[in-house]
Amino acid sequence: MKKLISVIMTLTATLACLTAFKYAYAGADEGLTVSAKAAYLADFNSDTVVFAKNETEQLPIASMTKIMLLNLCFEKLDEGEFALTDDIPVSQTAGGMGGSQVFLEANKNYPASELIKSIIVASANDASVAMAERLYGSEDACVSAMNEKSKEWKLENTLFSNCTGLPKPTQYSCAKDVAIMLKKLVSHNEYFKFSTIWTDEIDHGERKTEIANTNKLVRFYEGCDGGKTGFTQESGFCLAATAKRGNTRLISVVINAETSKQRFADVSGALNYGFANYTSKTAVEKGRALDVTARVEKGVKTSVKVAAESDVFVFSAKNRKDDVMIDFCPLQGVKAPLKEGDKVGEIVVYKDNVEYARVAAVSIENVDKKLYFDYVKDVAKAWSL
Repeated sequence: MKKLISVIMTLTATLACLTAFKYAYAGADEGLTVSAKAAYLADFNSDTVVFAKNETEQLPIASMTKIMLLNLCFEKLDEGEFALTDDIPVSQTAGGMGGSQVFLEANKNYPASELIKSIIVASANDASVAMAERLYGSEDACVSAMNEKSKEWKLENTLFSNCTGLPKPTQYSCAKDVAIMLKKLVSHNEYFKFSTIWTDEIDHGERKTEIANTNKLVRFYEGCDGGKTGFTQESGFCLAATAKRGNTRLISVVINAETSKQRFADVSGALNYGFANYTSKTAVEKGRALDVTARVEKGVKTSVKVAAESDVFVFSAKNRKDDVMIDFCPLQGVKAPLKEGDKVGEIVVYKDNVEYARVAAVSIENVDKKLYFDYVKDVAKAWSL
């Protein structure tokens, strides 16, 4: 792997960031076949598409709709609008939901953690509506927020009419959009506290409801730690799943498989193909000093060593040798005092002369501000020469 570090001087103090979800295609893979109507397989870190079939066709996605609801839940959790220990009331509407459910009691409170677990593990419609009402006041208001988020994420083939995925003619998505939603969801660390649960129970007080994960791959597929199933007569059998092995995390989606067994076979087959034929190699290691420095003004030192704020992995076919270049783009006007971890620029990774990734470059040392006596020492030193 060829690495070239060059300094690119810029005239502005702010550097543009790489746009999220700018997908690159690895090329059609004739060795992979999927029987479902639509399918999508992509690398999590780079968004490189390994396989796609009818990936933008608008189709009903059943309970995979809940992926967007869960994104909103975890965003609100991160923002501090509720805590997992909060008691959430269950309305008559929520308690009366049909379809997949955990049989919540209306007019009873449940911990938010139990409701979120019920959505992720058991695909519970009653828990979904209860959380929607708690966070937005009504399911309709929650659906509006889901559609606003779709616009923000540029999900061009997605429209929601409810938060559960129950059939409605005006509700649809596509395999590519579902993959984006799942990528966003697994970016929340709290999600993994629930996504790998295989069996559990919901405590109603005087009774309990046993639940089992609808995503069988979390138990039977190596590295699978998240995903969401879906099924209605209109949607067929659907599945979005993610798995990680080593530095490589893949996302696989199928829509409208003929049987439940087939959806799991399609997704696991796609993941198998991805892991067998592709790999993620470290291009930039978090915290490791680069062979360049950043200039510092008004400090006791005029420059600092820099490192990447996060790892960058280059995803590519195992049998391919990539040309990788690394550029450091310094911020202008960086002044002391400077602390370890402060941003001093950006590191840009190029693969085959195309921008591949962009991460913050940070100082790996502290620099104190130059004081009056430091300037006096400099003058005295200059006179002594």
